[in-house]
Amino acid sequence: MSTAADFSDAEIETGRRLFAGEWSFLVAAGTVEALPPGRGVEVAFAGRSNVGKSSLINALTGRRALARTSSKPGRTQQLIFFAGPSPPVLVDLPGYGYAVAGKTKAGAWAKVVDAYLRKSKALARVYLLIDARHGVRPIDEIILTTLDRAAVSYQTVLTKCDEMREADLIQCRDRVLLAIQNRPAAFPGVIETSARSGQGVPQLRAAIARLLRERSSATSR
Repeated sequence: MSTAADFSDAEIETGRRLFAGEWSFLVAAGTVEALPPGRGVEVAFAGRSNVGKSSLINALTGRRALARTSSKPGRTQQLIFFAGPSPPVLVDLPGYGYAVAGKTKAGAWAKVVDAYLRKSKALARVYLLIDARHGVRPIDEIILTTLDRAAVSYQTVLTKCDEMREADLIQCRDRVLLAIQNRPAAFPGVIETSARSGQGVPQLRAAIARLLRERSSATSR
């Protein structure tokens, strides 16, 4: 099962328009105290260091350098907020699973991320990025459990899919679906993407647009 084919042409176009405007850096937060107050609806992107979060955010917004990319894993050490002309605000969470800093600093990152996940009323969903070349690793399982315990809705997104043979990609997708099938906070389905080729980017935009529509309908009742 994949969500890539679950969107109509109209939803794909709505997603395109949602991200067609000008996007810019809003704020960076490295401590709990620095977390900004909620500004409309927020969607966050989480994943292991070097999974391609910044590249995917750039692909979504059509900007080459909105989110800073680096060949050095673990460079993003803060929560980075980006804003467009309308909701949502995009949040780039620090990559996990790479010991680029000492234990004290790594603990501080974990504290601010946990505080954000548990306290942000604006957060609508976390998109958990999984490198298709490696699949779900033990550290990803820990994050899945963290999101479940925080009762934060999340959806898995495979990255770097253009580097995979089709049969291997299907196998990876099926394993991810198996890993999340009984998790209480997991949104069903997997979106397969490649920031380099553009694969799945229209579908991810459409998924976010659908999320905003559903959230708006729920709050207006």
